Amino acid sequence: MSTPSGRPPSPQGPGQTADQQTVSDLVKQASEQITELTRQELRLARVEMTEKGKRAGLGGGLFGAAGIVGFLALAALVATAIAALALVWPLWCAALVVALVLGALAGLLAVTGKKQMAQAAPPVPEEARDNVKADVAQIKEGTRR
Repeated sequence: MSTPSGRPPSPQGPGQTADQQTVSDLVKQASEQITELTRQELRLARVEMTEKGKRAGLGGGLFGAAGIVGFLALAALVATAIAALALVWPLWCAALVVALVLGALAGLLAVTGKKQMAQAAPPVPEEARDNVKADVAQIKEGTRR
């Protein structure tokens, strides 16, 4: 049994047509899709923020290591000055080489830590934000039709 339009009869009451049922079904379906899309975007944001947090932690750890190694370089420079005054050449020359190597290591750790911190900033889930903006634009475009 079908209606003159070729659609099956509406299970709704006598006051509602098949067109109204279709619109309500579409609204319900859109609501469900928006809910699922929101959940997916939140999951993406969580994953992205976890990754950025790991990078920030690594960068902070490298900055801490750079500080320790820099302190050791300063201690070696102090030992170099003491050795230079106490013994004229061989000992202070060796201590100076150690201090320069530790200083270069501290510089390398600081540069690497800075790069890691730059990759973690800003602490905003950019991918998820961009996806949400695109989804909203698509929904707006779909409602204009």
